[in-house]
Amino acid sequence: MQNFKFGRELRLLTPGEFNSVFQQPFRAGSPLFTILCSKNNLDHPRLGLIIAKKRAKLAVDRNRIKRCIRENFRLQQHRLPAIDLVVMVKGPISDTENQELSKQLERLWNKICRHYSV
Repeated sequence: MQNFKFGRELRLLTPGEFNSVFQQPFRAGSPLFTILCSKNNLDHPRLGLIIAKKRAKLAVDRNRIKRCIRENFRLQQHRLPAIDLVVMVKGPISDTENQELSKQLERLWNKICRHYSV
C-alpha cells in the first residue's frame, strides 16, 4: 500500500538543500513554472517552493499556489525518481485556475520522469 502523506522528509528545508539543487540543475519549464531538479542520495523525491511576491502579490494567492503544488506533488511522488525539486513561479499566476496549474504541473512531472528514466 502506497503512502500519500507529505511529511517533513519530502520537503527541502535548509538553505544548503536548496543550494545543492541550484548547483547543476536539470530545468523543466512551462509558461507558469520552472522546476529545477537534481539527484539526491535518498530513495524518495523532495520538494522545495519559491514563490516571489513579485509574481503573486497577495498572501492568499501565494498560499493557494503552494497548496496546489504540494497536493499535485503528493499525488505524483511515487512516480518521480529520487531527486530534489525546486518549483519556482514565473509570469502572472494569481488569476490562473487551479485546474490549469495542475495541468501544467502534470506536464512538467512527465518531462522530469522521461529525463531521469533515460
